[in-house]
Amino acid sequence: MNRYLKKLISNDLPRKMVILTGPRQIGKTTLSRQLLTDFPNGQYLNWDVLADRFILQRQSWNPRAGLLVLDEIHKMRNWKGWLKGVVDSLPAGQALLVTGSARMETFRQSGESLAGRYFAYRLYPISVREWCQEQGVTPITALDHLLVRGGFPEPCLVADTRYANRWRNQYFADLIREDILEFSRLHEIKTMRLFVELLRERVGSPLSLNSIARDLFISPTTLKRYLDILQALFIIFIIQPWYHNIARAILKAPKIYFFDTGLVRGNEGIRLENAVATMLLKHTRFLRDSEGRMSGLHYLRTKDGVEVDFALSEDKVLTHLIESKSSDHKPHRGLMKFKGIFPKAEAIQIVYQLRQEEFRNGIKITDAANWLAELSA
Repeated sequence: MNRYLKKLISNDLPRKMVILTGPRQIGKTTLSRQLLTDFPNGQYLNWDVLADRFILQRQSWNPRAGLLVLDEIHKMRNWKGWLKGVVDSLPAGQALLVTGSARMETFRQSGESLAGRYFAYRLYPISVREWCQEQGVTPITALDHLLVRGGFPEPCLVADTRYANRWRNQYFADLIREDILEFSRLHEIKTMRLFVELLRERVGSPLSLNSIARDLFISPTTLKRYLDILQALFIIFIIQPWYHNIARAILKAPKIYFFDTGLVRGNEGIRLENAVATMLLKHTRFLRDSEGRMSGLHYLRTKDGVEVDFALSEDKVLTHLIESKSSDHKPHRGLMKFKGIFPKAEAIQIVYQLRQEEFRNGIKITDAANWLAELSA
C-alpha cells in the first residue's frame, strides 16, 4: 500500500533531510523501503539491528547511496548532535531520511541543533480519504471498515478479522510491556496499564486527572507524567479546548483519544467520535507539515456542559465547528450556541446514518463518510 506522504517526502528529500515520526507499526519502515526504490543504491540502517549499529557508530555506510535511511537512531545517546554532524557532512547528491517514534518526536520541542536542516512529517492512521483512494471503495464502505479495524495498516489490510484482533491484543501488550519501559520504571507498568484501561473508557470526555489519581491511589503529578509518556509513544493524543475570546466560560480540561480506534471501549457513537478525531488530527497535521499552515484541532465546552465535539482553526481563528453523531439529524444544541458566538465559522453536523442532508439554523447536516472523504489526507 502506498501511503499518502510518499510523493511529498520523495520530492523533499533532494533538498533537505526529512524526519518522519508516527506511532509504532503505522508503516514508517514500509514507506521508507518504498522510497529507497526512487533513489540509486539506497541503504537502510536500523539502530536495533546489531550489524547496522556498528555501521552507524563508525559512519561507514555507502557514500554513494542515493538515499540513506536511518531508523530508530533516537535510541542512540546524544543522537541529535550526532545527526547534526551527519547532515553537515553529507556528500553532494545523498538524501537522508530519519524515522522513528517515541522520543524522536521531542526534537520538535528541543531541536535547536537541527534547526534549518530538515523537513518534518508525521505519519498517521489510514483515513476514509486514504482508504477510498487506495482501495477504490465508497466513503461509507471505508468508514465502516475503519470503525471495526482501526487505521493501522496491518489489521486494516488483512482479510481475517480474528487475525486483526490478535494483532491488536499483541500490539497493546507490547506497548505496555516494552515501549513504556523506555520512559518509566518496571514497578510502574501495572499502574500504567490500569491507567490506559481507564482511558479506554473515557474517550471523548473532559479528562480529570485528579479523579483518576484518587481511583489509582497515586498523585496527579505522577499521572500527568504517565499521560505525557502515552502521548510520546503515540498511544493517545490530547485535544485542548479553544479558549480565545471566551476564556472565562470554557472548561479547560483536555479530551483524550486513541490513535488506534480499535482500542476504544464504548458504543458506536464513541468509536465514531474517536475515528473522526484521528482523521481531523491527520488533516490538521498534514496541512502543517506539507503546506506550513497554522491549522489546529480543538473542542468547545462551557462550564454548564454545552459542548461541540471539535473545532478547527487557522492562524488562531476558528474556521469550523464540527459535531459527530451516529444517527441524530436534529441540529445540535451546542452547535447552535457556538455558531452564535462564532458566526464566521462553518457549523457542520456529520451523521453516520443520515437519511437526508439539510441546512437548518445555520448548521450543515451532512453525511459523515462523504465529509471525511473530503479532508486533506
